Amino acid sequence: MKAVICTQYGSPEVLKIQEVRIPIIKRNQILVRIVASAVNSGDTKVRSLAGKGMQKLIMRLVLGISRPRRSILGTVFSGVVEAAGNKVSKFKVGDNVFGMRGLSFGTYAEYITVHENSNVIHMPENATHEEAAAIVFGGQTAIYFLEKAGITKINRPKILIIGATGSVGIAAIQLAKFYDADITVVCSSAGEQLAASLGVNQIILYDREDVTARTEKFDIIFDAVGVSDKKEYKHLLKENGVYKNVLSVYAAETVHQLTLLKTLFETGAFKAIIDKTFPIDEIVEAHRYVDTGRKKGNVVLRISE
Repeated sequence: MKAVICTQYGSPEVLKIQEVRIPIIKRNQILVRIVASAVNSGDTKVRSLAGKGMQKLIMRLVLGISRPRRSILGTVFSGVVEAAGNKVSKFKVGDNVFGMRGLSFGTYAEYITVHENSNVIHMPENATHEEAAAIVFGGQTAIYFLEKAGITKINRPKILIIGATGSVGIAAIQLAKFYDADITVVCSSAGEQLAASLGVNQIILYDREDVTARTEKFDIIFDAVGVSDKKEYKHLLKENGVYKNVLSVYAAETVHQLTLLKTLFETGAFKAIIDKTFPIDEIVEAHRYVDTGRKKGNVVLRISE
């Protein structure tokens, strides 16, 4: 099968397309022919070993010293079940599925094996494979942090979302709307139209205004790109307000998050915002584009037809 191999840490050019063996399923696994994946900021940070000081050392210990020990990168996928182990009960051949691999990686490939009880479920009925792959990373990350912040339909919080037009920020906006929150977002002038198209009326353009100079108070401040510091925004929090930064901890992925995304997508409460789609043969170009920091929403990687 065709797969993208990360040969070492570095620029996008370290990614090479190679032929590798199709993995063999175990009795509790399904073999998925991947139709679409996505290139997210997390993928590019692993490829480039983005980090400073001790953070970079920790990344090497976790991911691999000179190169990722799991050489096929990619964390999200949508595809079709091609085979199922004899102990599998949740899926059958021909099912459309989507999911998240997290630090197990492996989705920049034509096939992958996943345990039926891992982070994989049936795709939304009304989603294309590209849409299904696009909503996973941002959606699961946003759910993780907003739930940790205590968001509910009952408290209907006043929330500030920093970095509103990336994959996590876009997901956070849509989830905050689902929870009936009072939403204010921070983005650049280039992202204003996209934020407005998602139904946000209160938009702060950081290239025109210093957000920290504001005096209004928020129940939740969520930095969806990791560009802020809690000290800068502490005065904007209400007395029991919560600050969350996407870089503070690893956002653990769960089936609950996938199920919520599936439900919201099927009911029209969540949309896939796709900036660009690249074929797997253009993986280097896809990583270059994400590295620019200019993407709006998600960059999808088309693996197969």
